[in-house]
Amino acid sequence: MAFRSSSSSSPVLTVFELEQLLYKGKCTCNHADEVWPNLYLGDQQMADNRSGLSRLGITHILNCAHSKWRGGADYYKGMGITYEGIEAHDSPTYDMSVNFNLAADFIHKALSSGGKILVHCAVGVSRSATLVLAYLMLRQHMTLVDAINTVKERRGIIPNRGFLRQLSNLDRTLHGRHRI
Repeated sequence: MAFRSSSSSSPVLTVFELEQLLYKGKCTCNHADEVWPNLYLGDQQMADNRSGLSRLGITHILNCAHSKWRGGADYYKGMGITYEGIEAHDSPTYDMSVNFNLAADFIHKALSSGGKILVHCAVGVSRSATLVLAYLMLRQHMTLVDAINTVKERRGIIPNRGFLRQLSNLDRTLHGRHRI
């Protein structure tokens, strides 16, 4: 499977233009899709499937919909899985940007150690997708447009408008570009 590298020539798009980009390309999802080498984006059903996780060789899990009432690190005892939970809400008013560096660091450590990571939330299209996009921007030096295109080749995603605004702000910070 070929994975594309980023280009620094991508324009900064409005949230509406980003949504239009998200509506193109792959719109279906499996319970987990490999969107970058050894980086899987998925849903809660895959996170609950211990045999499926073993079959994929998952060594790390980043749960972007962590709650004290369900799952957590204890669920994966004896599986050799390193767990990180982020209690994020899929709401346009939720500040997901406070989790960008934590998530990027966790994903990077998992991949750097030769592991395979599942990043998931409930459905695997908004919260977890947002943090995977942030990882690609922060650690793989992609623009937001390149990160979206990379993930969209393998999985349908649709971060909410608030998350898209936060990713767009990150894009401007990282690449120093402004809309004309």
